[in-house]
Amino acid sequence: GGGGGPGGGVANVGFGYGGGGGPGGGGGGPPGAPGMQNLSSGMGGMSLNPGPQPPNQPNSFQQPGPPPPGVQPINTLQQPSNIPQQPGAAPDQNDPTVQIPTQLFQMTTDLLPSTQSLANATKIPLGGVLRPFASPPPPTSTTASPSTTTIPIIQPGSAGIIRCKRCRTYINPFATWFENGRRWRCNICQQLNEVPSAYFCHLDSQNRRRDIDQRPELGHGVVEWVAPSEYMVRPPQAPSYFFVIDVSQAAIASGMLGGVAAAISKSLDDLPGGERTKVGFITFDTSVHYYSLKPGSSQAQMMVVGDLNELFVPAPDHLLTDLKDARMAVDHLLENLPTMFRERDAPADSCLGPALKAAFTITKGIGGRMCIFQASPPSLGEGAVRMRDNPRILGGPDEVTLLRPDVSWYKETALEFSRAQIAVDLYLFPNRYVDCASMAELPKLTAGFLQGFPGFDPRTDSDKLESIVYRRLTQPTAFEAVLRIRCTKGMRISRFYGNFHIRGTDLLALPNCNSDSVYAFDLCHDESPGGSPTNGGGGASMTANSSVTIQSALLYTTDDGERRIRVATQSLRLSSRPAEVMASADAACITTLLAKQALGHGLKTNLDMARNRLIQVCVETVRAAKDSSGGGNGYGPPGSAPGGNPALSGGGGGDDTVAIPPNLRLLPLYILSLLKHAAIRGGTDVHPDERICARALLDSSYVQETVELIHPRLFAVHNLEREPGGVGLPTSVTTVIGEDGEEKVVEENTDDDDDGMGSVVGRERIRLPRPVGLSVDSLSSDGIYVLDNGVDVYVWVGRASDPAATVALFGVESLEHANMQQIRLITQGNDIATRLSTIIQALHEDHELPGAPPVSPKILIVREGDAGMESRFFWNLVEDRAQFNGGTYTYPEFMQFVNNAQAGGMAPGPGGMPPGGMYQGAQGGMPPGGMPPGGMPPGGIPPGGMRPPNMQNRGGPPPPASSYAPPPASNYVPPHPSPMGQPGDGRGGAPMPPAPSGGGMMPPAPSVMTRAPAPPGPPAGYGQPPAPLAPPLGGFAPPAGYGQPLAPVAPPSGGFAPSPPGGMTPGAPPPGGPPSSGGYGPPPPGVGRPHGMAPGAPPSGGGYGPPSSGGRPGPPGPPPNSGGYMQQQQQPQQQAPPPPHSGGYMQQQQQPQQQAPPPPHSGNYMPDPPTQYY
Repeated sequence: GGGGGPGGGVANVGFGYGGGGGPGGGGGGPPGAPGMQNLSSGMGGMSLNPGPQPPNQPNSFQQPGPPPPGVQPINTLQQPSNIPQQPGAAPDQNDPTVQIPTQLFQMTTDLLPSTQSLANATKIPLGGVLRPFASPPPPTSTTASPSTTTIPIIQPGSAGIIRCKRCRTYINPFATWFENGRRWRCNICQQLNEVPSAYFCHLDSQNRRRDIDQRPELGHGVVEWVAPSEYMVRPPQAPSYFFVIDVSQAAIASGMLGGVAAAISKSLDDLPGGERTKVGFITFDTSVHYYSLKPGSSQAQMMVVGDLNELFVPAPDHLLTDLKDARMAVDHLLENLPTMFRERDAPADSCLGPALKAAFTITKGIGGRMCIFQASPPSLGEGAVRMRDNPRILGGPDEVTLLRPDVSWYKETALEFSRAQIAVDLYLFPNRYVDCASMAELPKLTAGFLQGFPGFDPRTDSDKLESIVYRRLTQPTAFEAVLRIRCTKGMRISRFYGNFHIRGTDLLALPNCNSDSVYAFDLCHDESPGGSPTNGGGGASMTANSSVTIQSALLYTTDDGERRIRVATQSLRLSSRPAEVMASADAACITTLLAKQALGHGLKTNLDMARNRLIQVCVETVRAAKDSSGGGNGYGPPGSAPGGNPALSGGGGGDDTVAIPPNLRLLPLYILSLLKHAAIRGGTDVHPDERICARALLDSSYVQETVELIHPRLFAVHNLEREPGGVGLPTSVTTVIGEDGEEKVVEENTDDDDDGMGSVVGRERIRLPRPVGLSVDSLSSDGIYVLDNGVDVYVWVGRASDPAATVALFGVESLEHANMQQIRLITQGNDIATRLSTIIQALHEDHELPGAPPVSPKILIVREGDAGMESRFFWNLVEDRAQFNGGTYTYPEFMQFVNNAQAGGMAPGPGGMPPGGMYQGAQGGMPPGGMPPGGMPPGGIPPGGMRPPNMQNRGGPPPPASSYAPPPASNYVPPHPSPMGQPGDGRGGAPMPPAPSGGGMMPPAPSVMTRAPAPPGPPAGYGQPPAPLAPPLGGFAPPAGYGQPLAPVAPPSGGFAPSPPGGMTPGAPPPGGPPSSGGYGPPPPGVGRPHGMAPGAPPSGGGYGPPSSGGRPGPPGPPPNSGGYMQQQQQPQQQAPPPPHSGGYMQQQQQPQQQAPPPPHSGNYMPDPPTQYY
């Protein structure tokens, strides 16, 4: 930088990356200004150079003479951390233009509690969810800031990358500057650092650097540094993709080979790396098949090694070669792969372990991404698994043993892969048990992905497989990456979540990282003297700071071979007021973090304990939120007046009259939905391998993906053409010129408003129908409904649906007698089919990551009355009752429980429901109206019943245009006394959350919880037992004994009996009697019929028949449908057994009526007396 000379002049201040004035340089004045010596003399001799001041010379920090009483002189060189912060020395810590985009990072709260005691009082889990390599979307309005929509790339100058010398924090917008810009204080560890002369710049009147607009690292929340050579352990390697493919009998029979070959072929042209990309292949069954891809050759040469104990590489050359040189051979191999191996000659065994060992030998020198496609359980060589699936332990505390790895070989191999910078993506295609829990260690520890396709069927699964493989392979990828997250001194990160291997205490090793890679962490106060290495050590309190900074740094290699560091910095303000902290909480992010915590907690303890903990955290958080708010109008919608509908308010007194803050009003709904997700739900109808795949998907989901996964969206689509707002069509947009001169798009009417129109999603901003509640009350037999859970799409077709709509969508007038394996959804050719296809496509276009390829969903067509398919569809209706421990709540009942648990503990009054608990009741009796595992039984009707065609929608939500509007008070039908409230108190409602916003991604509020009288009856033949069902499309065949009644075993952890007077003692064991884990015995006589059930129809029992005479066990009935398991033969009604408990326990002998306590009521859901079962 230049400086003014003695004659005055204008200074040339260098703002470039290598510029900046040195000590004493810069600061020239305008023409005619005095020179530096005259300026120094005119200011009392104060020097502008660093170093001690001349003796007896005053300066701006110290007056002549002794200091005033009580003021201690400070040596800034010896005590830099005690320098008082100058006013205006730091930028606004909450400047919205200096933030990490929400598509990359979200915290559970925008404000952090200032002390540990305050954090304990708020009960909110502190932490964040991070996608370190995601790219923010382009701006969509004139208010979007460039700092949140673009990531600048910085080439460091001669000063290098500026970092704190103590904690190694990167320079960021929240650092503070002192001594006219010659020192900066780290906002992580408070260390005072010298500014290199090449990086020096003067400060302005607000103590900000004058070059802040020219240095992106000082004005952006996310930047990328080009890393110099000292950040490299070895030269950057070329992108490598290696494919390990199972060719055993199961893989050939399922059609997996054809789908895999097509998916890889589609991805080859778009693989990252360009001409540097390398590929290789290995196939295996009982031997390992190597493929030599010689450059210029027209076909690959296969070499077979059958000795699995002494495996060797027959020809090390050209097993991993440049794609551009061997493209003809690769295309020829993939074209012939589906026909190279014949099913009748293929062995049933597979040797995955030796194949991985061979692939590791080939790729360990370069690293990259390895894709494994496996259909059979590994049975030969190293890594062989044993068939340890045991249906007797499903639903009990020992089920967790099936979720833990049984073979340590995969964990040891995964650690070797991680050290060699190899990430593993595992694609499973099981049609029987394969011990997914053991193999899941490969993607877990190598930062890969696990994807399951149970019962793979090319007709319905090929598009989904192809799109997922294409997305995984073609996304921009960070190779050889490591991730570290730092936070301000006084806070510490206690735990990380995601797929990685942790080195030391806080360095996450990520061989590969892309925009779908998600990591989460727990944040807590650090009151220890030593502190944490990520915050510079020292556990001093944060009373001197007004904010907390969190910084992540991802060091990686691009696909072009350049080493970079992506630095993301976020500042969060501290607060000492509980109400402020609670008001800044994000219900969706809290649920996402709790889901990842529950996965780990359930694996360490058991699933019952994980569900109990989720309910406990929900209750405590809601209670703390209501305590902090100090008043409100109850649980009604915003603006509801006191004394309104008792179902929509807390009722009673005390905390029940205080409303949940609007930002947390959806938290109970999310937690209830999470309890019923396949990763955490109880019962015997979730296959262990299916649960492992569901856990992996939930663990790798970002915030909005988690919400969509646990709380699906349900739409009525039979009236698309008549809905307002152009449903299924793009919305209108306006292009404007922003302040920076660039064109930006302003979206019009993109949220759920009171105009009766749905939200918009997708890249074309497609208008959605108005969503309806996730309950059977929302379904009508004369309608067609689409349910999207972010992974699969269910199309439920009522048996009395409009023939014109059925022909337009499926090509037939009715599905009643159609062959469902031949029915496909029509996507074009008429208006309704085109609109529905557009809606489904838009739902699966990632609007947060517009550059990522979309994933095609698996479309499942569900015919009303088809229990084999409806069972899984009913899983997604999370507002209804489920039959397992902790899932027996409907949404209104769960809100009653959360509400009533505030004032008097977890189980108010005798017989109250404990947290996460079940009612032990009379001999394990069921709360009336319970729903079976997986949904509706064959021929039965779920609670609430389906409405016949042309019936008035009584007991359900209003039409879609206002489906979530609360009903008029005069139409409210009070429920029967609930175990969560006192008789006659009128409780039974649920909060009416505000309408969804943000592009339709926020789950809607629940449907109106009125309980009107049942309709006259279902459509003709609805209650009749169907004929024996064919195997569900794309299903498992379960091992013998799944879902069968079992002999009594030890009660599962988490089973509860009715609490004694005065509440339940937490942790107390249940009383004697048969344990209950979701299965129930017959109810006592004299109880009403479930809402909507026709007289004489069997109750909902999960596919089980009526109890035998006298309550004695009869022959086993068919098991509940589980993940597409094969449906067993339906037993004759007169020979059907009593419904078994979902934990697999035998029904005990029924007690006389006068000795059995009546079961608790649950709304208007009442079962028939036993005499009507026959």
